[in-house]
Amino acid sequence: MTEKEVFNWLSQVEHPGKDDKDIVSLGMVEEVAVSEGKISVTLAFGKRPDPLKNYLEGAVRAAVYRNAPGGTEVEVKTVVKEAPKPKKPALDLNLDQVNEVAHIIGVASGKGGVGKSTVAVNLAIALARLGYRVGLADADVYGPSVPLMTATEGAVPEAEAGEEEGKELFLPIEKYGVKWMSIGYFAQPGQALIWRGPMACNALKQMILQVKWGPLDFLLIDMPPGTGDIHISLVNDIPMEGAVIVTTPQPVALADVEKGVDMFRNPSINRPIFGLVENMAWFTPEEHPEEKYFIFGKDGGAAMAERFGIDLLGQIPLVQSIREAGDSGEPVALGTRPDSLAFLELARKVADAVNKE
Repeated sequence: MTEKEVFNWLSQVEHPGKDDKDIVSLGMVEEVAVSEGKISVTLAFGKRPDPLKNYLEGAVRAAVYRNAPGGTEVEVKTVVKEAPKPKKPALDLNLDQVNEVAHIIGVASGKGGVGKSTVAVNLAIALARLGYRVGLADADVYGPSVPLMTATEGAVPEAEAGEEEGKELFLPIEKYGVKWMSIGYFAQPGQALIWRGPMACNALKQMILQVKWGPLDFLLIDMPPGTGDIHISLVNDIPMEGAVIVTTPQPVALADVEKGVDMFRNPSINRPIFGLVENMAWFTPEEHPEEKYFIFGKDGGAAMAERFGIDLLGQIPLVQSIREAGDSGEPVALGTRPDSLAFLELARKVADAVNKE
């Protein structure tokens, strides 16, 4: 006797509650073990009790006894096994082609000046350092900072013909293992982008949808600060999976965080918030890395996260090197210092939070 023969016998056992499909094709036969004078069959059942469990155990015994040599000992065991979660399909991100993007995550803030873009850029690089394929779209039309922070100012994205006649696809700028796209690549240095809401929304959608991103594990969208028409348009027209909210710890930021949380939880938007990032959580002098000065208050981010029922994903210190690294175009997440490791830990928690959904 062989295991293959036993599987053939079991393929004749039908489950009356599953349109009479056999238990082998249903994946209910977890294991078959054949030894001298003995056959052991393990059946897998879901967490919900199967009312036909005893019937199926008896049917398995009968099928084996009917085909096995006389005197063979038959053992039937059962295990509880959760059905695997269905794999999320890749999101169709492009008007001309299908870009295989697993997760689109917004990086948002209720107000400006909290270091949202700094967190977004360093989070993108940290995710890439962890082995993920990452892109970042700089959707802050009124203050695009990705070109400066990545030292890609002056870069002009190339374009290639799309499948639809008259449509072009932009190729993102690649650096530090991340694919970058920013409205800043299409403006002259120092040029102010004076756009009304609808014009800004259309430009942003084009900048995200009309890009040849290719296969990505994460596409981060650095959203403009606040909660307005641009945000609602982005969330409604882009298949954004959820958001990470950036804040500073001082109590005055609480109202702005509440606005951001309310926007994503509004029934018309209804996107999950993966967690809160507390930026500038404390000040650490570069010469004394073990010292912490809570100049904006202590544990304000933790209190905010608890109040709104969301996870505190990380606390990023206020260190002079983070600002200097951003201004020089070499983000701190590229290094191995404690502030660099803080972004790596944040990236791990963001990836875990997204993959839980």
